[in-house]
Amino acid sequence: MVRTRTQSVEGDNAPEVLIVDWDGPNDPENPKNWSFKRKWAATAIVSAFTFISPVSSSMIAPATQQIAEQFNLTSSVVIALTTSIFVLAYAFGPLFLGPLSEIYGRSRVLQAANLWYLAWNLGCGFAQSKGQLIAFRFLAGLGGSAPLSIGGGVLGDCWKPEERGQAVALYSLAPLLGPVVGPVAGAWVAQRSTWRWVFWSTTIVDGFIQCLGLLFLQETFAPILLERKANKIRKQLNVDTEKGGPREVRSRFDNPDRHWQEIVSKALVRPFKLFYSEPIVQLLGVYMAFVYGLLYLFLTTIPSIFEGIYHQEVGIAGLHYFALGVGLTGASQFNARLMDRIYVYFTKKNGGGGRPEYRLPSMLPGTVFLPLGLFLTGWTARSDIHWIVPDIGIAFVGAGTILNFQSIQTYVIDAFTLHAASALAAVTFLRSCAGFGFPLFAPTMYNALGYGKGDSILGAVAIVIGCPAPWFFWKYGERIRKASKYARS
Repeated sequence: MVRTRTQSVEGDNAPEVLIVDWDGPNDPENPKNWSFKRKWAATAIVSAFTFISPVSSSMIAPATQQIAEQFNLTSSVVIALTTSIFVLAYAFGPLFLGPLSEIYGRSRVLQAANLWYLAWNLGCGFAQSKGQLIAFRFLAGLGGSAPLSIGGGVLGDCWKPEERGQAVALYSLAPLLGPVVGPVAGAWVAQRSTWRWVFWSTTIVDGFIQCLGLLFLQETFAPILLERKANKIRKQLNVDTEKGGPREVRSRFDNPDRHWQEIVSKALVRPFKLFYSEPIVQLLGVYMAFVYGLLYLFLTTIPSIFEGIYHQEVGIAGLHYFALGVGLTGASQFNARLMDRIYVYFTKKNGGGGRPEYRLPSMLPGTVFLPLGLFLTGWTARSDIHWIVPDIGIAFVGAGTILNFQSIQTYVIDAFTLHAASALAAVTFLRSCAGFGFPLFAPTMYNALGYGKGDSILGAVAIVIGCPAPWFFWKYGERIRKASKYARS
């Protein structure tokens, strides 16, 4: 027998209505009450999806010369496009995949999108022209974009605010560490086989992750789970709502006056409304876009620094990606342990009432490390200064990137819990446009200004738009959320 907490509603001409809700605050069917093992299984699988897709976005970079030779590509923009077109798809996929996950469920949409990515990524390895390759890359990116928005929704569904820090730390690391691992792995694969195996190898790995997802990734979205619960009760009570049975059963999220078409249209429009009307999405989304653009800018300029200035071989120059990885991983692990402690500390200080703004303190060092790393890298990338010094600057950039990402992601998830996927879709659109565009203008900027002046301009922008952000939302965030239709107050 399905246990449920219900509420009866009666009208003059309407039958009794049974409103299905969780069976109290400790209902084991509520994903927030799952065991830690079950929660971490969902977190690990979602993070794996979020890791392998960005690996694909950058893994092609070391093989672009082989691709250019095979397809007779001479334009540097077209060559760069074979890499960055994948990231451009990240901008558009979440705009409909995130809202669809709030209609059909997180797991179903996430796994269907991953199968789409898997098929087109496999097709990239069989491409016979530059047009096919670019088109297949874009289509693969659409499917690969799903975890970037839906994954945050899964974490918001599973984890209570005071538990969420470590889970978001792992999830936030994946899309940043993936593009770092990609070029290193891509160079190894391309050197020992052909560029086609760059795509086939990631397809094999993703196929394994997909199998794990089919076995272990369960639905987490509360409206879907409660609707399933209501369906079980309808069957048990032999309720036929279409024929006007003795009673109507619906979940607390279900509104009988709303039609399916209205639900779909509102969900698809919601990311645009959030971007248009929510200062949290607008301001933090712009800063996150800038940070993400810097990450992809560094991914494309690290080889030119160490091959061009320090005259290192391609394989050796590629190892400097690990400096970025060290900064990302080290700061992520530190912040994972610190974020929840900060949240619990301020919650206790506030009399037990938690606020999303308690996620912002760990963003403060990130807003300092990022411009520091830019200045250090730009002005020390010289042949008369040892290569370890710009590597230290690159590590600071990585640390600043992940600290900002983790804080902003967790803040957005906490602020827009039920609509976290749509909010992250709006943020992902901005950051993916930056990830697509920054690598295209980087060569021109550095050729004209050099690394010192170029990185100084970027560092100044990072200070202007980044440093005030945590202070602003710490002071005004609660007021902004109370005025919001979508954010929780």
